[in-house]
Amino acid sequence: MIRVTLIILGLLLFSGCSSKNVKPYSKYSKTSKQVKKKAIPKYKPKKKNWITTALYHEYKKWYKTPYKYGGINTNGLDCSSLIQIVYRDAFSIKLPRTTKDQVKKGYLISKNSTQEGDLVFFKTGFDTRHAGIIIDSDKFMHTSQKNGVSISSLHNPYWKQRYWQSRRILP
Repeated sequence: MIRVTLIILGLLLFSGCSSKNVKPYSKYSKTSKQVKKKAIPKYKPKKKNWITTALYHEYKKWYKTPYKYGGINTNGLDCSSLIQIVYRDAFSIKLPRTTKDQVKKGYLISKNSTQEGDLVFFKTGFDTRHAGIIIDSDKFMHTSQKNGVSISSLHNPYWKQRYWQSRRILP
């Protein structure tokens, strides 16, 4: 009888090693510093050609990357570095680093004749400029302080009012 009692006490003693409520393992496998994966919006270009395919591929790589003046990587970048990197990676074309120099490349085209791959420039202040790349008809890829790398419409009142010029680089 004493043996049975000792066995039962031993089992009870060793069966509950912790008095704490332990959360399931899956909850512990995530750290507070874990980076959430960016959900890329579904965007269907009206035209499907090699230019829109290449631009959309670049857009997916850079989507939501924050704006950072002078930035050149996934920690942050500005509009001219986005253009420089996208043109380099998508089309193997070297462009200058600044908007001031990019606006001198290619040739001037009308706003109504823009097509995929064309650059669009805006006057956003007395001495400040902004730029983007046409990704599909009136839509352009750029980086903004509010949304990071995103797609906006040339028909948006803000951009429509500040439109300056368009330039064609691609043949």
